[in-house]
Amino acid sequence: MKISMITVSLGIVFGAMGCSSSSDIASKDASKPDAKYALVSEPANAMPVGEARKTAKTDEAITLVGLIGGSSAPFVDGMAAFTIVDAKVPYCAADEGCPTPWDYCCQTNAVKDNIATVQIVDESGKPVLSDARKLLNVKELSTVTVQGTAKRDQQGNLTVLATKLFVSERKE
Repeated sequence: MKISMITVSLGIVFGAMGCSSSSDIASKDASKPDAKYALVSEPANAMPVGEARKTAKTDEAITLVGLIGGSSAPFVDGMAAFTIVDAKVPYCAADEGCPTPWDYCCQTNAVKDNIATVQIVDESGKPVLSDARKLLNVKELSTVTVQGTAKRDQQGNLTVLATKLFVSERKE
């Protein structure tokens, strides 16, 4: 499990390629995350990703907030997992003509210290094997707040094994 979590984390961080295929997901309101993993309201004590990268310790309970992104393909194929980036790191503006602003191509140095992997896990701690976009009603640049347990790999990368998630309303 440790090696596969590290592999997943590193694969995401370094731009895992490929799109998720359709998964069989129980019917639900397509505009809301699966109730099993959804928080009813946004937690007030969420830590920005950059701060968590500096202070979070393995096996510590954590509430983290960030935007889905950090690579051109921030979602893991076949798993409810993705990367999030601290909101203080600006993504490419629409007028810059960037087709994938969530890859932060203009901010690659800032991203490396402000990114974390989120892996949704079930009540027994096992990874949820569903497409995160459908299961949680999220997409690139969605602002999410996740609650779970912090894990660190040997390189210091941060992964949150999340059991709950809140999706913020997009303000554009």
